[in-house]
Amino acid sequence: MAISQTQKNEIISKYARHDGDTGSPEVQVALLTADINALTEHMRIHKKDHHSYVGLMKKIGHRRNLLAYLRDKDVDRYRDLIQALGLRR
Repeated sequence: MAISQTQKNEIISKYARHDGDTGSPEVQVALLTADINALTEHMRIHKKDHHSYVGLMKKIGHRRNLLAYLRDKDVDRYRDLIQALGLRR
């Protein structure tokens, strides 16, 4: 259900703005997107698992807030990120 540490490290290295960056909005949104995709796949298989649904909604809300912050802060970085992740916005 959760993404593995190697997948996390790959995502962090791909979206990091500088060496050792794990807290920038780009990295956080990319990690949340990977978690959301994994949870969505889990929910497709286990339709009656309502506890995972609550966690999925929390992650979606957190990602939405981070994207709104990034859009207000720097529109170009926001556009690049949603295009790289394939998000509809």
